[in-house]
Amino acid sequence: MREAFDESLQSVRHDLVQMAEMVRQAVGDATIALLEANLKLAERVISADAELDLLRERVEEQSYELINLQSPVATDLRTLIAALKMAGELERMGDLAVHVAKVARMRIPETAVPDQLEPTIGRMASLAEVMVGKVAQIIADNDVASARELDEIDETMDKLRRKSFRELFKSDWQHGIEAAVDVALLGRYYERIADHAVSISQRIIFLVTGEQHPTE
Repeated sequence: MREAFDESLQSVRHDLVQMAEMVRQAVGDATIALLEANLKLAERVISADAELDLLRERVEEQSYELINLQSPVATDLRTLIAALKMAGELERMGDLAVHVAKVARMRIPETAVPDQLEPTIGRMASLAEVMVGKVAQIIADNDVASARELDEIDETMDKLRRKSFRELFKSDWQHGIEAAVDVALLGRYYERIADHAVSISQRIIFLVTGEQHPTE
């Protein structure tokens, strides 16, 4: 009985890792679509989101089944509840990548990001992709050391977000209201992806060490 339960738990973990890897791919593809006005990649990100949603549903169904049929206690129950929450956060991260792709698609054949902000937005996008990649590793290996690293990366993301926002209010901004709205939204999307990555990392830290994050 215990062996079967452990195998089911491992299956849930595997699906979460797969979700994280799919989100990382979506973030990367959406960014290329954004910065290179690539319609094909934008459409791919948007259409692939349905597969991520189905995987989230599978994680939820399997987790609820284990809770209802096996009546797990203590650590096992916390693990399954965390899995449910992480699946939801990964789905929202995927949705945010879709939002980036939709901004890209809306402005094609032009790019949505003005040249002066491309380095900042590109750096935010790169950090978001790195963080999602680390999430996959953290979930797969219960990697507390990598989980702790995400807080520092998130601080850099927040600084870049503030920097991008300040650009919109400079006197030499000449790109109009639509571009300003695009940049503000894009900064928010990448920042929220990072926030979800940090939230997932905190759940893993708690599961492994019992250490509660101060903000939780």
